Amino acid sequence: MDTTRHANRIALVTGAGSGIGRATVLRLAQEGAAVIGCDISSDGLDGTRRALADLGVSAELDIADVTQQDDVDRLVAAAGPRIDILANVAGIMDHFLPLGEVDDATWNHVLDVNLTGVMRLSRAVLPIMERGGGGAMVTVASKASVGAGVAGVAYATSKHAVIGLVQSIAYYYAPHGIRANAVLPGAVETGIGASASPAVPWAMERAQLAMATMPPVPAQPDAIATVISWLASDEASNVNGALVSADGGWSAA
Repeated sequence: MDTTRHANRIALVTGAGSGIGRATVLRLAQEGAAVIGCDISSDGLDGTRRALADLGVSAELDIADVTQQDDVDRLVAAAGPRIDILANVAGIMDHFLPLGEVDDATWNHVLDVNLTGVMRLSRAVLPIMERGGGGAMVTVASKASVGAGVAGVAYATSKHAVIGLVQSIAYYYAPHGIRANAVLPGAVETGIGASASPAVPWAMERAQLAMATMPPVPAQPDAIATVISWLASDEASNVNGALVSADGGWSAA
C-alpha cells in the first residue's frame, strides 16, 4: 500500500458504514487522503470508526441519506471548498423481483438510491471539482450493469442507467479535468444482504442459472476498494468513461 498515493486530497465516500464503502474509507485514509464518509446507519459508521482506529488513521463520518437533497448539500458543504475524489458506493438490492412482481415502492427506492443518489452527489460535486481544476469520480456499478440475470428488474435497471450517467460525465467534463469511471463488481461480501433476500421463488430459480458460473468465493470488499483507489489516482490519469469489471472473471464465462 502506498501511504502517499492520495496525500493532500479530499475524498468523499458514500455507503461508508459497511462493505465496499467502509473498505474504501479505510483504504483512502491509509493512502493519505482526508476522507469524509457518509451512511444512513449510525451503527455502521461506529463500526467504521473502530476499524479506522485499529489502523491508526481517521476520517470524518456523518449520517447522510443520498436520497435527500438537503443531506447531499450539507455533506458537500461540510467537505469544504475542495473535493478531489468522489466515490459513489451506496447501493441497495431489490429482492430479485421481476417486472411482474415489483411494486412502486421498491422500484422508486432502488432507483433513488442507486441512480438518483449518484446523480445528486455527482451534480453537487461537479462545480467544486471544476473550480479546483479537476477531480476523479468513481461509481460502483455492477455485473448487473451489463446483464439481467443476477438481480431483479429495479436493480438491473438502476445499474444499467448509472453507467450512462458515468459516461455522460466523462464525456462532457473531460475538458474540465474531471474523470468519471465505474467499477463493476460481481459477488462481494457486503452488508447489502438485507435487500437481497429473494421474494419470488421462481425468479430466484431463474437467477441461479446466471449465477452458475459465479466464482465460488465472493470477493472481499477491499478487493473492490483497491480498484476504486486506483481509478481515483494519478496512475489512472488516462482512464475516463471506463467500465472496469472486478468480478473475478464471472463476466468472462
